[in-house]
Amino acid sequence: MSPELVINLVQNALYVLIIVAAPVLLVSLLVGLLVSVLQAATQINEMTLTFIPKLLALFVTLVLAGPWMINTLVDYTVRLFQSIPNAIG
Repeated sequence: MSPELVINLVQNALYVLIIVAAPVLLVSLLVGLLVSVLQAATQINEMTLTFIPKLLALFVTLVLAGPWMINTLVDYTVRLFQSIPNAIG
């Protein structure tokens, strides 16, 4: 197995990781920002206030984007398994 192949495998794995994690992270960021602005506007300093909206938003995101995320991971895994003979030989 050549160093170029290993670097290519790691690059592809990191790319898939970023693509799959992006929807969840972006929704969490946006909901946290929105709740923080709301807290600043109303001067409510409750630390647990962000928990429930983030949890609900992440649940909705996983329900909507979950099938796409699973398909992306399955496609990457299939491509990875299919590349094993090329890596060995």
